[in-house]
This record gives sequence, C-alpha cells and structure tokens, in this order.
Amino acid sequence: MLNPLKKTYSAGDKQLFRFLQKNSLFETLEDNELVEFIPFLHLRAYKRDEAIFFRKDPSQAIYIIKSGEVSLNLDIEDKFEELTRIGVAQSFGDNALLEGTRRIYNAICTSEVSEIYVLATTNVMEIFENNMNIKAKIMTAMAENYEKQNVNLFRAYQESFGFFDLGRAFIKN
Repeated sequence: MLNPLKKTYSAGDKQLFRFLQKNSLFETLEDNELVEFIPFLHLRAYKRDEAIFFRKDPSQAIYIIKSGEVSLNLDIEDKFEELTRIGVAQSFGDNALLEGTRRIYNAICTSEVSEIYVLATTNVMEIFENNMNIKAKIMTAMAENYEKQNVNLFRAYQESFGFFDLGRAFIKN
C-alpha cells in the first residue's frame, strides 16, 4: 500500500539524486536528505584553462563535476605539477567543509567546457545545523576519502623513498 503522505520527487529531482549518489560524499544519503541540497546547487560552466580556484584561496565551496574534466595541480615556481585529473560525478575542494581552510592545490578546467555544480560552504553548514544525520554521513565519507588519500600518499612515498621528507607532512602548524 502506498503512503499518501510520503514526499514524491520529480523525474528531474530523482535524476539529480542518482547523479549526486555517484559521488562518495553523497552516496549514503537518501532522497529526503539529498533534496536539502537542491536549492543550493549552482551550475556553472568553465572553459578550457579557466581557473576554478588557486592554491591558498579561502575554501568557500565544494565542486561536483557534471560534465568535463578538471586538473588538480600544484604550482612549483613557474610550473604546474599535475596531481590528478577528475571527471563526471567527482568532487573537489571538499576541505571547504572544514572551517577556516584554504585551498591546497589549484583547480583548472582541462576540457573545452566543464559544467560544475558549486555548493557554497555557508549553505552546507546551514544544512548540517538542521540535520546532524546528513552532517555525520558526509563527514564520515570525507574522513574515508582522506584515509584513502593518505594510504596512496604513503604508498607513493614508499615507492619513491628518499625523494622527499614525508615527516614534513606531520609538522604541527
């Protein structure tokens, strides 16, 4: 028997929910939780070589790629060293979920055009204040992502032992 009080969503909303759930930050959220983000998702188009943000900029939004590709890189003197390229349904800039942070890498559009959802930190914090379950799920996903990145960092260090001082990563600021 159908529940007449159960919230129904449009086909467009459901499509957006399925898209968001492809992203590790949102994959455990239910439709009734994902709907909270819809008013705050702003779709923006970036062109090839356009900077989305630069290293050391204040972290003020999370980005989710709808289409296209983005390079995450470090500027070292006059050169850029690519860390990775990411594509559809992947997010970047998630350190914006941590108060008072700055970008640790540059994000540059590498496809002709990239459509990217921008989700402002202030809006995410508002959602978190009103729903601790959403906050717990997203922060757990973020911690799991950082764990994977640390494992990969340590593996890369072991494979290139001696090229850099990993101990510097653990200096207290």
